[in-house]
Amino acid sequence: MNFGIDRLLADPALLRQLSGRRVALVAHPASVTADLTHSLDALIAAGVNITAAFGPQHGIKGDKQDNMVETADEVDATYGIPLFSLYGEVRRPTPAMMDTADVFLFDLQDLGCRIYTFCTTLLYLLEAAAEAGKSVWVLDRPNPAGRPVEGTLLVPGHESFVGAGPMPMRHGLTMGEMGRWFVARYDLSVDYQVVEMEGWRPGDAPGFGWPEDRVWINPSPNAATLNMARAYAGTVMLEGATLSEGRGTTRALEVLFGAPDVDARAVLTEMQRLAPDWLRGCALRECWFTPTFHKHAGLLCNGLFIHAEGMFYDHQPFRPWRLQALAFKAIRSLHPDYELWRDFPYEYEFDRLAIDVINGGPALRDWVDDPAAEAGDLEALAGADEAAWREECRPLLLYGAA
Repeated sequence: MNFGIDRLLADPALLRQLSGRRVALVAHPASVTADLTHSLDALIAAGVNITAAFGPQHGIKGDKQDNMVETADEVDATYGIPLFSLYGEVRRPTPAMMDTADVFLFDLQDLGCRIYTFCTTLLYLLEAAAEAGKSVWVLDRPNPAGRPVEGTLLVPGHESFVGAGPMPMRHGLTMGEMGRWFVARYDLSVDYQVVEMEGWRPGDAPGFGWPEDRVWINPSPNAATLNMARAYAGTVMLEGATLSEGRGTTRALEVLFGAPDVDARAVLTEMQRLAPDWLRGCALRECWFTPTFHKHAGLLCNGLFIHAEGMFYDHQPFRPWRLQALAFKAIRSLHPDYELWRDFPYEYEFDRLAIDVINGGPALRDWVDDPAAEAGDLEALAGADEAAWREECRPLLLYGAA
């Protein structure tokens, strides 16, 4: 199959549309062609007049480790063009930045999760382009989590840099399709184009979204594996909890939790009691790890590792958002007074709990903390929102429903 960047480079008609125009590229380390040439190098080699490049969170080089670790603007040492940071002094492109190009190529590998900030970066770029009269092309890439949709919709008024609009945590769209939703949802008058992939089949085994013939490259420092991409719509919620998500290890965001004072086997037993169906589609393995930095640094943690891969992976039943919610619920059931929720600034939101920022509202936290709330209560909330989202997005899909 071909990703958007490969189609653009191979199509003389598309390249002619860029002829004589100043072009900017939004990219990161996973912005590569099929032969692993970085998109910036490939576009310049193809004769495209690249006048600027932009990096999202973690930087165009992908070197920034954590949330709220900013990247500065710089000049590219090879080509002498400006490299603008969209996660530094600004997160929205400024008019001066927009003045550097006529067409903006957006070539970011996403994880299929609302909280992954590349969604919001795309929205901000589209809004700035609409205001400045610029064109935006998304060079489309696969959603490695595939088409499944999961989670409650973000509540209006709870928008943030990890919540660009009323979508669920696991949105099931490619970035090209997401751009179509933004244009429609926010009635943006912008010249928008998707350079579609060829041959992407999100419903086909074994990749279910990620083609077997393409290597996985970290789009951010802790997105190290396809397994992480599949689990991320659940494990990212650990960023709002006192439990470790595995940062400071080699397999971050692939664990349901880790902590020095929680018995993982007891939690798993309680999860099986509370909602056994929510454990389907993967294998959970008890693990031990000592983070070298971040939460519980230097302490031996007991946890559960998620295997949404190989013989253990069943694409349709796997529901990582529910799985992670269930782990929180089991810990709360076993330890009613456990200090579960982290109180700290999260993605520049200072007045709300991080777990609520992450989920786009307080519903999940309320469910976890309510001793009377059962699995069916959260199922009813999420199920209705998921159905509504699928229906809203159906006309925007470019590659079929599954």
